[in-house]
Amino acid sequence: MNNKTKSDEKNGSSQIGSVLSRAFQSNAEWPDKEEFLDVIYWSRQIIGIIVGIVWGLVPIKGFMGLVLFMLVNAAIIYIYYSNFQNIDEEDYGGAWELTKEGFMTSFAGFLVTWIIIYSGLHYD
Repeated sequence: MNNKTKSDEKNGSSQIGSVLSRAFQSNAEWPDKEEFLDVIYWSRQIIGIIVGIVWGLVPIKGFMGLVLFMLVNAAIIYIYYSNFQNIDEEDYGGAWELTKEGFMTSFAGFLVTWIIIYSGLHYD
């Protein structure tokens, strides 16, 4: 049983490596649609954290920060799947389904990061 566990762990890490290599490869084939949706989901999480740090450092505040986050987040993901990966949106339920995949959790991560960075640097 121990050999099976090690084999499963090796296959899992090679599968993650395969997904990551396809994520950074233009026009990659995605036989499993869930893998591509996972890439979109985790990309959004990374975008949310990065934009939260940038907004906190700049400092952007208020409604303008929220709107800019939504626009930047949606634009980056749209450009990624439509231009870089050349995905047919209809295979995934349309552009709206891909655009909203993981958005709320990304928004939450963005808000927490933005508030912490902004408060730590600019609030007396």
